[in-house]
Parts: sequence; C-alpha cells; structure tokens
Amino acid sequence: MNKPLRDKRAEIGEQLRQTINTKETRKLSAREDKADHTWFGLGMFGLVGWSVAVPTVLGIAVGVWIDARWPGQISWTLTFLGAGLCIGCLTAWSWVKKESRGP
Repeated sequence: MNKPLRDKRAEIGEQLRQTINTKETRKLSAREDKADHTWFGLGMFGLVGWSVAVPTVLGIAVGVWIDARWPGQISWTLTFLGAGLCIGCLTAWSWVKKESRGP
C-alpha cells in the first residue's frame, strides 16, 4: 500500500473520530439539560398563546370600533375576530416551526 493512501485513510479516520466525539458531547449535554427543556417548553407555550391572543383581541377591538361607527348587516367584530385568529394561528405556527428546526 502506498504512503499517500494510508495518510488519506488516517485523515478520514481522524475526521470521523472528531465528528463522533462532537455528537456524543452534544447528546450528553442535552441529557444533562433536562430542566432547560422544561423552561423552553413553557416559554414556547407562552409565546404561542400571546401570538394568537394579541391579533385576536386587536381584531375584536377594530371590529367593535367599525361596528360602532358604521353599523350594517355585516358584523365586523366577528369578521375581524376570525381574521385576527387566523393571523395569530399562522404566526404561532411559524414560530413553532422555526424553533423546532433548532440551531
């Protein structure tokens, strides 16, 4: 076997060892940080709640204001409640999707 081929194999083996060590360190660290995951989950729960609640309440407020100013056959309160709820759910979904990807 020629020397450059042995050197290349040794280099690949060392890279593989480093990759395995890095992954092992990350997994062990993740197992030790169980409490952090609990707080992260509670924080995400709050973020999702607020990202749905705020647009919904704003939609209701705008709808009530429009209904008070220009009454008509359409209930703008219900219309903007639905729109705010949809916007809030889309926002919450995008936050959860972004956070689930991880670093």
